[in-house]
Amino acid sequence: MSLSFVRPPENGIAISARDLQKTYDGKVPKTALHGMSLDIPAGSIFGLLGPNGAGKSTFINILAGTVIKTGGQACVWGADIDDNPRQARANIGIVPQELNIDAYFTPRETLEMQAGLFGVPPSERRSDAILEMVGLADQAHTYARRLSGGMRRRLLVAKAMVHAPPILVLDEPTAGVDVALRQQLWDNVKGLNAAGVTIILTTHYLEEAEALCDRIAILNHGKLITNKPTPELMASASRKDLHLGVRGTVPNPLPDTLLALGAQSSADRNGLMIRFDPHRINAAEIIAAVNDAGIAVTDVTTAEPDLEDVFLEMIGDPAGG
Repeated sequence: MSLSFVRPPENGIAISARDLQKTYDGKVPKTALHGMSLDIPAGSIFGLLGPNGAGKSTFINILAGTVIKTGGQACVWGADIDDNPRQARANIGIVPQELNIDAYFTPRETLEMQAGLFGVPPSERRSDAILEMVGLADQAHTYARRLSGGMRRRLLVAKAMVHAPPILVLDEPTAGVDVALRQQLWDNVKGLNAAGVTIILTTHYLEEAEALCDRIAILNHGKLITNKPTPELMASASRKDLHLGVRGTVPNPLPDTLLALGAQSSADRNGLMIRFDPHRINAAEIIAAVNDAGIAVTDVTTAEPDLEDVFLEMIGDPAGG
């Protein structure tokens, strides 16, 4: 048995936010979202990244109906959270970071109970199909306390799917999970996405977001810093590393022709390391300048920036204040 999901909105947008604002009251009011606007395409795996306190959880909780926004507008699968809050909540499933599973229920009992809480009539429940989809069919009647950590994570995904929401939010789903279990979970998530579920992912494992997400948004201090397709975001990095193996000793100080390139250069016993902005100069020009300086190049290695490099470039290094 397979699951069927609601057709995407005509505009192809799973979640739309316009000027979304949230300020928490208190002796010192705290603004968690400063007028955020973004669209999340239906059918995508969308990364929502940012340091702690960036506003990710506030944004998700507003969509889920557990936090009341201060201002702005949001639609979930075409349902406005103000005009049609019940439908908006029905359109989204949240997979929390915490393992909130009753150890004395089986996976099937857990799904049946969760479906009842969502008001899904017994005749419309698809517990067996969901367990099959998340790879827990063989454990359907095993007490949750006997499940492995990876199976419990997948059971959380299943719980979020009992009302067949077209959008699934995964909040730090692999925190504390070993590499093998993490891979199993992501294979499962890719299967859900292939079946038509829009996935929204928050994670501190940036290599996961880079590998999985079609598009990535980065928040910082409640503001949207960027929202781009992943390849475009990676291409926006303003640095690239070029390591040149050389014959003989590298001059110290480096020749003015190299310094004039505007690149950061450093020499060591293994050769010459040059960090440069690929939007201003290319590797061929650097190698030509090195040759013109009388330095014989014997080997060339380039290192592309990863998502962590791009992330830190955009928000600054939290460790550095």
